[in-house]
Amino acid sequence: MEKQTLRERVWDELEASGDARFPFPPHGRIPNFAGAEEAADRLAATEAWAAAETIKSNPDSPQRPVRRRALEAGKVVYMAVPRLSDEDCFLRLDPAEIDDIDHATTIGGSSELGVQVGPEAMAPIDLIVSGSVAVTEDGARVGKGEGYSDLEFAILRAFGLVDDDTTTVTTVHEMQVVDEDVPTTALDVPMDRLLTPERSIRTDSAGGKPSGIDWDALDDERLEEIPILSRLEP
Repeated sequence: MEKQTLRERVWDELEASGDARFPFPPHGRIPNFAGAEEAADRLAATEAWAAAETIKSNPDSPQRPVRRRALEAGKVVYMAVPRLSDEDCFLRLDPAEIDDIDHATTIGGSSELGVQVGPEAMAPIDLIVSGSVAVTEDGARVGKGEGYSDLEFAILRAFGLVDDDTTTVTTVHEMQVVDEDVPTTALDVPMDRLLTPERSIRTDSAGGKPSGIDWDALDDERLEEIPILSRLEP
């Protein structure tokens, strides 16, 4: 199935079911969903979560409960700045430096209370939390189509901050777990675990994680828009 067709189907189903949550509509974004708190609870019950001291998370609404739990548990959270548009392309949210944790979990609050850092100033990442539009039980993930999540992983890998053993997870609604064959490439980051309000799923993802940046997929405009890439381009 074409990824965009799958996205549209999942967005439509979430909206029609009444399980989509603010912001509306769910279309064109990582959709928020009823049960996001429960999915975060399931993640917080895993060994990977307990072992993680540093987490890299997406900034979207359905993963806000994950970011809140991480900060409340004393974990450092990293988030990419929008569109990786600065050379210091990540925000560090350190609970030891933040008084208002709830505000820090919002997009606006993270920019106010977080500290912008470049990869060389970051600690190695123990756990990556990704937002998804759809995902399979084999760990194939479909995002909203801009490719930033996979590019962020590639940048972190280039700086030695993630590797094949870095656990990758996503929290989703049951409707987002699909049976279709999702087309993937060696540069797509597979999910090791899926957490829904009802289930904790270990995927059948095989092999390692992406080992580099697909320079052929980056046009001149994107190279110019993401300054950190100039330090990595071969």
